[in-house]
Amino acid sequence: MSYTRLLEDVGRRVESSIDSRIEALASRFGYLSYMVARYREILGEWEEVVSLLEAFERPLPKTIRVNTLRFRRVGEVVERLERLGYEFSKIPWEPHSYTVVKSGTVSLGATHEFLLGGYYLYRGSASLIPPLVLRPVESDRVLDAAAAPGGKCTHVAQLMDNRGLIVATDVSRERFRALRTNLERMGVENVVAIRTDCRKVPEVFGEYFTKAMLDAPCTGEGIIQLDPTRKTKTRFNDLVEAHRRQVELLVAVLRSAVPGGRVVYSTCSIAPEENEFTIAEVLGRLSGVRVVKPEVAVDLDPGITEYFGVELPRELRLCGRTYPHRHGLEGLFVCVLEKKGS
Repeated sequence: MSYTRLLEDVGRRVESSIDSRIEALASRFGYLSYMVARYREILGEWEEVVSLLEAFERPLPKTIRVNTLRFRRVGEVVERLERLGYEFSKIPWEPHSYTVVKSGTVSLGATHEFLLGGYYLYRGSASLIPPLVLRPVESDRVLDAAAAPGGKCTHVAQLMDNRGLIVATDVSRERFRALRTNLERMGVENVVAIRTDCRKVPEVFGEYFTKAMLDAPCTGEGIIQLDPTRKTKTRFNDLVEAHRRQVELLVAVLRSAVPGGRVVYSTCSIAPEENEFTIAEVLGRLSGVRVVKPEVAVDLDPGITEYFGVELPRELRLCGRTYPHRHGLEGLFVCVLEKKGS
């Protein structure tokens, strides 16, 4: 079964589901109607749809991850920033990270501590989840397949304590410059950065990586708080094109992993077209791949297994999702895949 081909039927069903109530809600919050129709399908209850749309109107608190590759004592960086007037709240599920409760007198992107590589600055906290569920260890050979600008890559390097090997790829020249800058600033020493399309990686490396991470290029439908233009910039056909590209990228990453290797797929999107449909298509194309539940101390929502009449593989319930109105985080999808041993 091709889940990619099924998306054509899904698109028609989405359009036919739009009624006056959906149109009114879309108009009230400034969305394309088809997006609200999909949220109704995902969440089920009208009250939840409204809660999601209201949450997308609220700003996300900034997050910092203290970099123990530069500062072994986490508290030192926090204390320095507190002297600049900042106040923080500890993130309970990531030992080195804090949300910003009160801003200080100097921008977080311009402090001495930032320039010294004392922390990485995030627009939201959900980006911390994929490296945690990857669970890298010091002996791993890790592929970060779309690594720029480097938040997740430097996080993985920190979890590995600058040991082992990370091969970081990105195809964009501009974003690759940002990756190199962040690797240098953060004191990362175990990364080989290559500007290339990750679809070429299997040709060069074969089955080489014990762990791999693909934070796939996506429509960003989970970060509308950060970019309200996403309410109207993406059409359904754009989702289908993103899905096709994501399938190609994920197939290449899985082919680069050793038998028994772990691959983490994530997006900053809540669109099933980019998430569950992508995983379902890849599972159909590649044998010997299974979904396992992410191990992280966040109460993730399960993946979606039915969408506009399409039945998806039951194992996709093991995938994880965050929603702004339920988790207080940006929207995120994460799936852990394991390649069966030979």
